[in-house]
Amino acid sequence: MNATKPLHLLLGLLLLSCALSLLGVAVGSTGFSLEMLQGGDAVQQQILWQIRFPRSAGAWAAGALLGLAGAVAQGLFRNPLADPYLLGASAGAGLGVAVLLVLLGLSPATAAWSMKLGLTGAAFLGAVAAVLLTLTLARGVQQTMRLLLAGVIVGVVLGALVSLTMQVVPDVMQAMQAFMLGSTGFVGWSACLLMALVWLLCMLAAWMLSPVLDGLSLGEATAISLGLPLPQLRAALIAVLALATGTAVAQTGLIAFVGLAAPHLVRSVAKTTHGNLILLSSLMGGVLLMAADILARWLIAPQELPVGVLTAVLGGGYLLWLMHRGPTMPTRGIV
Repeated sequence: MNATKPLHLLLGLLLLSCALSLLGVAVGSTGFSLEMLQGGDAVQQQILWQIRFPRSAGAWAAGALLGLAGAVAQGLFRNPLADPYLLGASAGAGLGVAVLLVLLGLSPATAAWSMKLGLTGAAFLGAVAAVLLTLTLARGVQQTMRLLLAGVIVGVVLGALVSLTMQVVPDVMQAMQAFMLGSTGFVGWSACLLMALVWLLCMLAAWMLSPVLDGLSLGEATAISLGLPLPQLRAALIAVLALATGTAVAQTGLIAFVGLAAPHLVRSVAKTTHGNLILLSSLMGGVLLMAADILARWLIAPQELPVGVLTAVLGGGYLLWLMHRGPTMPTRGIV
């Protein structure tokens, strides 16, 4: 194992993150000029410091959370096709938002309560509730296959309930489409701070639990022979996965393929242990989502593309390219 490759990749991703941050500040419907950095008028300062800076930082933070969650999911399930939404978090978040939007139109009392919770809170609670429902159906975390099947079932059922809600209450369709297509346009400094704190917490926990993922990569029997208490450690990893995914989805909506593609891109450059892989995948996820957000603002400026659509197109194209390469597509460990 070449120890210099992960270090070079780490430095490259950090430099690329800084460069994309500066580029993200310069891209927008109103353009950019040096006067905006040198002072400018009040409107220019508000655009720069209250919209573009937090949007770029929020895109990086959400992508970093999804990249981290993707690396944990693929290591936990020993499946290179696993993504952060595998346990039904995305469908649960969507249902939480749909229910909240319906409650907003029912009565003044429910509207007042719903406004206090907010779309972000509803999405997060929905994501966590979906993961808990998956764990309940799977009867814990002992059986990986049962957990995967439960996650698929929960995702399908809750997704169907979201579609049914939009069919029965058409008034919520426009707001739901904005959430389901993903957007970083409404991320402010408070959301950036929240995502940064959750990222630090999840990164620390995932790094401490990374030896478990290294053991699982050798097989469950080997991991047990090493003396690892797998049920408890699996539960801790699922908690990290749910917290990172729920926080990102609550702030930016459903962003596809970032959590799936980021670990693949890291592995294509450097083979390393899960401790390094989780950090590098997180940085890669931040770079991917920030780059996609810049493209979404620039391609049809002054209008914008939904960033979730762009990540789905680019991520899907990347996976198709991997499949076209044939034998190089990673398949070991699929359960």
